[in-house]
Amino acid sequence: MICVDYHTFLHIFYAVNYIFLHIKQVLHYIFLHFASSKLLSELPDSRLLSPYFFPVEISFSPFLAIKAQFVRYNLVFRRLYIIMFMVWLCGIGVRAQYDASYSHYWAMETAFNPAAAGKQPKLNVVGSYAIDFAGFEHNPRTAYVSGDMPLYFLKTYHGVGVSLMNEQIGLFTHQKVAAQYAYRTKLFGGQIAAGVQVGMLMEKFDGSKLDLEESGDPAFPKSEVDGNSLDIGAGLYYTHGAWYVGVSAQHLNAPLIELGETNELQVDATYYLTGGYNIKLRNPFLTIPTSVLVRYDGNAYRADIGARLVYTNDKKMLYGGVSYSPTNSVTALVGGSFHGVNLGYSYEFYTSGIGPGNGSHGLFVSYQTDINLFKKGKNKHKSVRYL
Repeated sequence: MICVDYHTFLHIFYAVNYIFLHIKQVLHYIFLHFASSKLLSELPDSRLLSPYFFPVEISFSPFLAIKAQFVRYNLVFRRLYIIMFMVWLCGIGVRAQYDASYSHYWAMETAFNPAAAGKQPKLNVVGSYAIDFAGFEHNPRTAYVSGDMPLYFLKTYHGVGVSLMNEQIGLFTHQKVAAQYAYRTKLFGGQIAAGVQVGMLMEKFDGSKLDLEESGDPAFPKSEVDGNSLDIGAGLYYTHGAWYVGVSAQHLNAPLIELGETNELQVDATYYLTGGYNIKLRNPFLTIPTSVLVRYDGNAYRADIGARLVYTNDKKMLYGGVSYSPTNSVTALVGGSFHGVNLGYSYEFYTSGIGPGNGSHGLFVSYQTDINLFKKGKNKHKSVRYL
């Protein structure tokens, strides 16, 4: 079995696709050269001097033969292109990480750890949109929306949240809807939360867009197929002063999604470790939040290590930062708050040989509003704060 990281698989795919496109261009130029040469060879030399004469007796059979050969090669490359997409689905043993990566992961923790729900005494709404491998056809596009908030009842703090994800990768569509719950309590001078997540994974493959012509392989769906499965996750999240740490697992039940009668998708359990520390500087307006996220699904891992310089003054906030994923990419981030809304942008440069203009763009937006967790008229002077 071949085990590759999700992004490594895409790097290979787009690299081969890049080569195929250039080979097609070379074949196209060769075709034009030989076709034009063959056409001119049919003309008598004396007639080449006359711009008004075109010999109707010229045979176009060599021209058509060359064109047919070019079309045949073109179909071969198109099929190889499609087969690379189908490799992941059709059971030849390639395994890749299922979950999408987010450049602003430190602000989207409920995407991978349900225990982060309600970690702040605010209603928190987050949205993200990413375009990976810009400039390539059928490149991944991921949209994510979530909301979470704290609750206080039975003399205990809780957190609840909901999230939706839609990812388009070529002919594949991944969708996820999930709800999170977290229980919070004090521990060793900090606060610990235990969370669970229940959701649904929905997969769709549009085989109607395949161009396989004579292929009768039943492993290649020729129509739109879809399937879904229950998805379960859990996590722990601990905060103490300026630092935090969390562990979590997604897809604990290893969902098996059937796509049609001949294909199925096995989603492996994925484990996460996250942490961070907020460094305070002498300048009271500046801080440096650091963060790390590591994930592993039993086959491949990805690590992201980042830091941001944050300027805060009253209700104004601006930041710029960088994140590094070993053997994978370097990401630049910039953002700030505008009229109560947090906006951010990121660009991920891949370090695996893909051109700097073919990186990933990420847009991030969030809105927060304070919530009074206590009953009206009681404890108005209190403020519940935890990282």
